[in-house]
Amino acid sequence: MGRPTDVRARGVSLFFLPVETRVPLKFGTETLTYVTCARVRLRIEGPAGNTAEGWGETPLSVQWVWPNALPYKTRHEALKTFCQRLADAWSSFDTPGHPIEIGHAYQERALPKLLDAFNGERAGEEPMPWLAALVCCSAFDIALHDAYGVLLQRPTYETYTAEFMNRDLAAFLTPDERTHVSFEGVYPADWLVQPRPDTLPAWHLVGGKDLLDTSELDGTEPNDGYPVLLPDWIERDGLNCLKVKLRGNDAAWDYARLVRVGEIAIAHGTSWLTTDFNCTVTDPAYVNDILDRLVLEHPRIYGMVLYVEQPFPYDLEEHRIDVHSVSARKPLFMDESAHDWHLVKLGRELGWTGVALKTCKTQTGALLALCWAKAHGMTLMVQDLTNPMLAQIPHVLLAAHAGTIMGVETNAMQFYPEASLPEAAVHPGLYTRRNGSIDLSTIEGPGFGYSLPRIERALPEPIWVSE
Repeated sequence: MGRPTDVRARGVSLFFLPVETRVPLKFGTETLTYVTCARVRLRIEGPAGNTAEGWGETPLSVQWVWPNALPYKTRHEALKTFCQRLADAWSSFDTPGHPIEIGHAYQERALPKLLDAFNGERAGEEPMPWLAALVCCSAFDIALHDAYGVLLQRPTYETYTAEFMNRDLAAFLTPDERTHVSFEGVYPADWLVQPRPDTLPAWHLVGGKDLLDTSELDGTEPNDGYPVLLPDWIERDGLNCLKVKLRGNDAAWDYARLVRVGEIAIAHGTSWLTTDFNCTVTDPAYVNDILDRLVLEHPRIYGMVLYVEQPFPYDLEEHRIDVHSVSARKPLFMDESAHDWHLVKLGRELGWTGVALKTCKTQTGALLALCWAKAHGMTLMVQDLTNPMLAQIPHVLLAAHAGTIMGVETNAMQFYPEASLPEAAVHPGLYTRRNGSIDLSTIEGPGFGYSLPRIERALPEPIWVSE
């Protein structure tokens, strides 16, 4: 017997919104200059025939989800095509239940088959990875969670309880057998922060191509009223947290970059740093050597490094690197590796101590990974996929309810601030950082609290509609 609050997916509309960056964003070995955001409208139906619509959105960030030598356009078009396959499949996915139950079933049963079939049609070409499939799926999954809150006329984060879910977390998660953790009788709400804070410290991304001082100016920089140099960003936004993108294959450059950013941070009163190697490191000694040199030569900067993010290849099952030596020096956070709780479990065994959650790996998956990690004493962070427009709202809500080590990463205002102007008119505190923080106080109402009727955005024609 299901609950009277169980729902089914009934119809999907898919939109593609192109966005160009004002300055390049370097991802590992690649550079982002434009991205397509997939926006989804999903209709659900309850047992009594009552219906509601929800919205979800994510950037299809090719360089992050599919690092490869294939041309960007080839991978970009593959992601867009796969989104259309998902639109069709979500429209006919008839499993009833709570959004976590539906989302979990979809990722366990439907998504692997769809990805296998898609890659089978591309025989002879590089297969699209699971992470890319998750990102495409996330817009639909986020829309499902939003629609459920709208149907019940409650904020979505109030629906992750025994009142609405048919099964507890034991139906989805298996604890580490070496612990005394149990998920029997436990629900996601038991691990969430309620009430949420309305302000969060904001992390600024220092990309590999970002300019640090006036000596790097060459006259080609945008003159659009937004800062270009890191010190100007710090002063304008009151930044207290800087995430430094590193190369992972050039130790001298990485060390020098970290020191330069650290010195700028000290000069401008910024307290915290983190390092992101974007999966390019293959030997823990690479990271250890940088940290050990830093603690000897620049102990204050070493102390400012709050954690280290994802230095090693994201396929943990293929690259089972013991990383205890790194996490003995600094907290070590999984990002690309943390597709789901199974990999979080493996990561913990290998020595990772924290998990960087992202809504772009689905709201369902993020919540389940959050619960597994918290139950096993792991620390959390919520990282950005340079989320503009609607994608920003579930992203910051996850951070507010997760209880992170320090705020939330948010950098769309650095790379394409104009993309979010209609949303910023309604939620100004989400798209501009002030005093080092973002302000969530305008997020209110059912679902994810988008306040869509007040957002004056003209959408393009949908590229897929199924009612």
